[in-house]
Amino acid sequence: MILEHAPRAFRGGNSRHTRNLRVMHDSPTATLTESYSESEYWKDLLSVTRGKTDEPLARMTIAATAELLPWMHFHGARFQPALGGTLSLSRTNAFFLGGGKALMNAYYASAERLGVSVLYDTEVRTLCLANGTAREVVAVKDGVSTTIRPKAVVVCAGGFQANIEWLREYWGEAASNFIIRGTPYAKGVVLRNLLDQGVASIGDPTQCHAVAVDARAPKFDGGIVSRLDCVPFSIVVDRNGRRFYDEGEDLWPKRYAIWGRLVAGLPGQIAYAIMDAKSESLFMPSAFPPIRAQSLGELARSLGVEAGALESTVGDFNKAVIPGNFNPNALDRCRTEGIDPPKTHWARPIDEPPFIGYPLRPGITFTYLGVKVDQDARVLMKDGQPSPNLFAAGEIMAGNILGEGYIAGVGMAIGTVFGRIAGREAAKLALH
Repeated sequence: MILEHAPRAFRGGNSRHTRNLRVMHDSPTATLTESYSESEYWKDLLSVTRGKTDEPLARMTIAATAELLPWMHFHGARFQPALGGTLSLSRTNAFFLGGGKALMNAYYASAERLGVSVLYDTEVRTLCLANGTAREVVAVKDGVSTTIRPKAVVVCAGGFQANIEWLREYWGEAASNFIIRGTPYAKGVVLRNLLDQGVASIGDPTQCHAVAVDARAPKFDGGIVSRLDCVPFSIVVDRNGRRFYDEGEDLWPKRYAIWGRLVAGLPGQIAYAIMDAKSESLFMPSAFPPIRAQSLGELARSLGVEAGALESTVGDFNKAVIPGNFNPNALDRCRTEGIDPPKTHWARPIDEPPFIGYPLRPGITFTYLGVKVDQDARVLMKDGQPSPNLFAAGEIMAGNILGEGYIAGVGMAIGTVFGRIAGREAAKLALH
């Protein structure tokens, strides 16, 4: 039985917003180019987490991704070649035909064929633990409380990113300006309940998968299309018109998830990406139209940035650009010299009107505070002992592997690997 907080149309949590997952493979596939080794995958993960990861669990997850595509295909998933633009993922990430929504539809259809019952609009309020064993699950549907006594439980209820009050405990009033790009149902009710009953926690509550999204996006559930991928080909300024970070530090899939936290640390939690006409076609189209102007001063006034400061910033940037062989798909030699912060790659003068701007806000995908698990996806108690019948998968346990940072597609990889493990172990326990 699946207890799904959301209505049927919004089932599947954040997975319905995803586009791909990162998988290791030794040779090309129908939709993946070249190869992506276990060692390279580990190196990429290590570079973004800065070593804040459970290495055995992380390496186990990476190795297990090699088995995912045939299993997913068996359950209805279909794949397509990688999308272009700034993603640069044709070698590392498998893209879902129809996106995450199609993937979730296929999974639910497969589950229903296997006899799984799905209760929608059903919120789990409490898991009653006794000596680490899940005895009862209390859920509410249509205002009526129901108690279930299962043999095994898998929790995959996400983080607490949609709970603004909980976010304020760590971020203060800045959290009021966060955009929650994922499901509005991830309020952390199950997570808080488990932690209050002696389940071991993992992860820093201030760490999260946070990207720069269009400030005009809805407060909740805007999804992946609210993300702006223009940063590598722009300069990004605060509301005073000043740059604050290297926009060209590395390939976008390795850096896009730092920009939410960067913007979250600015006054008013607002920033602006500025570019010119020659860069507009280099990234995935935006969901909201860009703000255009024939002069930088006019653009600044439209964005609400002090015009003189923006003109000065762009002038200093243009003078600092060292010309090179511009390559939007690889680390090139187009850089700046003599300004702080530098722009390490893809630096070109901003001098061809119309000038283009996008307003940026922090877009929170999921938080990293979660429950600690072992390699069998068993939830661990504070004394280090595993629960006999409680398992976890997805964002509620992703903090075991993601201590900080993010790399494109790894969240879906964690969820799929541990979802399979948790399902297998829970079924084994229930049968025997």
